[in-house]
Amino acid sequence: MDVATAVGYVHGYSGVETRRLGDQADTLAELLHAGTHFPAGTRVLEVGCGVGAQTVHLVAGSPAADLVSIDLSVESVAVARARVPAPNVRFQVADLHDLPFADAEFDHLFVCFVLEHLADPVAALAAVRRVLRPGGTITVIEGDHGSAFFHPASAYAQATIDCLVELQARAGGDGLLGRQVEPLLTAAGFRDVVVRPRTMYVDRTRPALVEGFTRNTFIAMVEGVRDDALAAGLLTSGEWDRGIADLRRIVDGTFHYTFFKGIAVK
Repeated sequence: MDVATAVGYVHGYSGVETRRLGDQADTLAELLHAGTHFPAGTRVLEVGCGVGAQTVHLVAGSPAADLVSIDLSVESVAVARARVPAPNVRFQVADLHDLPFADAEFDHLFVCFVLEHLADPVAALAAVRRVLRPGGTITVIEGDHGSAFFHPASAYAQATIDCLVELQARAGGDGLLGRQVEPLLTAAGFRDVVVRPRTMYVDRTRPALVEGFTRNTFIAMVEGVRDDALAAGLLTSGEWDRGIADLRRIVDGTFHYTFFKGIAVK
């Protein structure tokens, strides 16, 4: 995601986080990218591409589109460039609030897991709207940590998730943003907004999702904020350890999470 516009990216920039982003994108590709196809020759701007985890799937779904993928992080763009050596993709370091592109330069915008980290998502959407041509479309995908529920239930496990939500709020973002996609797009001036939930349900009959999503995406994301949660005094180390132990138990139970995918027109 575009780090310039967030007060702080709560997940950090470690190699572990880079691997988690890749696992997340690959596991969720069918769920999130279904229906996303940009025609040959159209110009597409991916806003906040990070390490290119979603770019891989944008290229797979639209191999003949002309894609520009931006992020403020020089290091992330370098990783993305190495990860996605496709001829129809150009990576560029840029701030989404000050895009180095002309008005109406793009036919489509793609914004995935970016708005949740921003202090003012409406201002961000309005800024990127400038470079979209009239009649062009924007696709926005966001998760919502409040949609997570699981069996076996555990107040301790829920407390670790609540820590992630709280830390993201303190960093200037919103871990519950998915439910707001429609009003945010409307407030930024887009029209014909259509938002639909993309629900992930996992149990032991779906071992690939147990590993790729429950364990390597969601639980790994929560585990990544341990040090910050303890430093902030949100939980004691004992409470945290019990919560994570209970969270790991759901790999033998059931887990549910909802993403929200919105498409709108300028």
